Amino acid sequence: MKGRYFAFHPGLCVLLIPLGAIAHKNGAPCARCPRNAHCTNASSCRCDPGFTSLSGKVIFSTSSEVCTDINECGPPLYMSCGSLAHCHNVEGSYYCECAPGHELLSGGTKFQSEKENTCQDVDECSSGKHQCHNTTHCINVKGSYRCYCHHDWAARSRPLHGLNFTICEEVPFPSWTSPSGVNSQSLSRFFHKVQQLSQDFKPALAKNTIQDLMQEVDELLETPGDLETLAPSEQHCVATHLLVGLEDVLRVLSKLLPKGPLTAHAPAGTGPSVVGLVSTPGMSKLLAEAPLVLDSKQQTVLHEHRDFLAGGFPVLLSDVVSAFVSNKDTQNLSSPVTFIVSHRSVMPGPTQKVFCVFWEHSQDGCGHWSTTGCRMAATGDASTTCQCSHLSSFAVLMAHGHMQQEDPMLAVITYVGLGLSLLCLLLAALTFLLCKAIQNTSTSLHLQLSICLFLAHLLFLTAIDQTKIKLLCAIIVGALHYLYLASFTWMLLEGLHLFLTARNLTVVNYTSVSRFMKRLMFPVGYGVPALIVAISAASRPSLYGTPTRCWLHTDKGFVWTFLGPVCTIFSINLAFFLMTFWIVKNKLSSLNRDVSTLQNTRMLTFKATAQLLILGCTWCLGVLQVGPAARVMAYLFTIINSLQGAFIFLVYCLLSQQVREQYGKWFRGVRKAKAEPENYTLSSGTVSDASKHSAALHSSNSSHPPRSERLLPGFTESPVPKP
Repeated sequence: MKGRYFAFHPGLCVLLIPLGAIAHKNGAPCARCPRNAHCTNASSCRCDPGFTSLSGKVIFSTSSEVCTDINECGPPLYMSCGSLAHCHNVEGSYYCECAPGHELLSGGTKFQSEKENTCQDVDECSSGKHQCHNTTHCINVKGSYRCYCHHDWAARSRPLHGLNFTICEEVPFPSWTSPSGVNSQSLSRFFHKVQQLSQDFKPALAKNTIQDLMQEVDELLETPGDLETLAPSEQHCVATHLLVGLEDVLRVLSKLLPKGPLTAHAPAGTGPSVVGLVSTPGMSKLLAEAPLVLDSKQQTVLHEHRDFLAGGFPVLLSDVVSAFVSNKDTQNLSSPVTFIVSHRSVMPGPTQKVFCVFWEHSQDGCGHWSTTGCRMAATGDASTTCQCSHLSSFAVLMAHGHMQQEDPMLAVITYVGLGLSLLCLLLAALTFLLCKAIQNTSTSLHLQLSICLFLAHLLFLTAIDQTKIKLLCAIIVGALHYLYLASFTWMLLEGLHLFLTARNLTVVNYTSVSRFMKRLMFPVGYGVPALIVAISAASRPSLYGTPTRCWLHTDKGFVWTFLGPVCTIFSINLAFFLMTFWIVKNKLSSLNRDVSTLQNTRMLTFKATAQLLILGCTWCLGVLQVGPAARVMAYLFTIINSLQGAFIFLVYCLLSQQVREQYGKWFRGVRKAKAEPENYTLSSGTVSDASKHSAALHSSNSSHPPRSERLLPGFTESPVPKP
């Protein structure tokens, strides 16, 4: 605190304090000063900080002077503590304190100046500092909190002594009024009767009230009257209002029933707990066209098997059954509840599926059927067993859809085409491996591509449907993912090799190109696909495999771990080929046509372009299977993709002059090998007739054996028969 002395004479204070201290130290006499004052010299006094003299003098010498406390929180000083805080004066000083319901960031409440003010509101509800009863719920307000009763509960006691200590109790007959925005005379009459039951309600007659209420509900649903003329969306809102309201009323009224089959006591001794099941057969009239919303897992399964029509509505097989207990918090049960629901006899066809559903309320007051948290454990002709992790209004319904029948012609094309491709890929791989005349860097690329495609097609043909064992299916998907990515990576290396070869035509520097590709192709061709598959499998291992096919899942765009690299490779190869064609065009216009190197490059460009069309465009056709042209694209994709191996064998083997010459040598060798056993048979048949001549010729010209001896020496050494 600052007194007037400090306010007007700050310099004098600095001078007097050391002088007084020196005088007192030297034993100098000190004047007698009043309370809350001290001497400055032998004849003068001044008030302590936070006090002022009645005369207003800073220095005084009379002992009759009185030093009074300065009120820093009042006029004329009015010390500011800032917002959300109050100033408190004390003798000789003051302090600031946060307003009730507020505290400093440090957790304290007192401070000295406005600069230290960090007061903020305290949320008593979330911090547990409130005094609300367990029958109420706390709502925080600025600087305080309020205790409110739950819906359909009433305050039993008023707040005492200004404390928020309200005690609530459940209303015997909860309020149940007509939904807003719905104009229906039938509904108005129904709620008028409900209000009459509420007014006449007596706890001792709870059983009769429940029977009367259920009778009124049955009458409304059996003869809905003008409710049937409402729009389907309004009918769904009315059904939601009836289901929710009926459940709330029965939950309260059932507690007043005597102990019976539907009543059980809670172990903690908190009062009776009610378990109720209410069946409303006529509710199907209001829910005739209610939509069905499937959870994510069931949507995935049904997307693989069926295509449910947007305009088709499910058929309600059973009555709507509402299950409730005393506690309203039944959204996440610790263990699922099992229901056995009876319904009319039905046998689902191939395009139909039975679901266990519940009526889910929406924010707009309406609702829809949902399968979240419910699953069908078993189903029969006239009953279905459902398991749900929450309580609500349940039913069994059957959804209709169109089965996505597989085109048998596409299946035949796939199997025949892949079988032919496997044979051609095997022949091509053997050709690239055994034909010494064509072995070079380009042939090595073709060989690796043929091997990858052969293994991928073989695995696809034999294991794409092995979905029974999930782990095995995931391994198959990983192998297919890797092999097809490796095939496209080798295609990328072919495009790169073609571009580098064409670019070096001016200097004929093929050695450096070959050396560069040999170092690059195996780490890239097999390493990059392995890296992509490893990252994909580590991030989403559960998406390797679908319920019907051992292939990548389409959920969360996971299939783009394959389509993304494929589209990238196709785009890069397209750029390589365009640049290659430009280089070849320029060389054709500037060089002699007799240059063999350029002619070979032209043939290589043609083959690589054909290979790009075979591998790249087929997968583009697969992506384009949408809209009216989907069927045409499916046929083109299946035909071209299944014949990849045949086209590779045609382009790189049958159209190669060197390969054809090598095939000719192999065929001539095979024919020669077949001809030698035939000559062996013919010569052995003529030996007996010409034995005399053979013996004579042998004796006369032993240095030149006959031809039969050269072919069959064993027969010429046999004894010659005598005539």
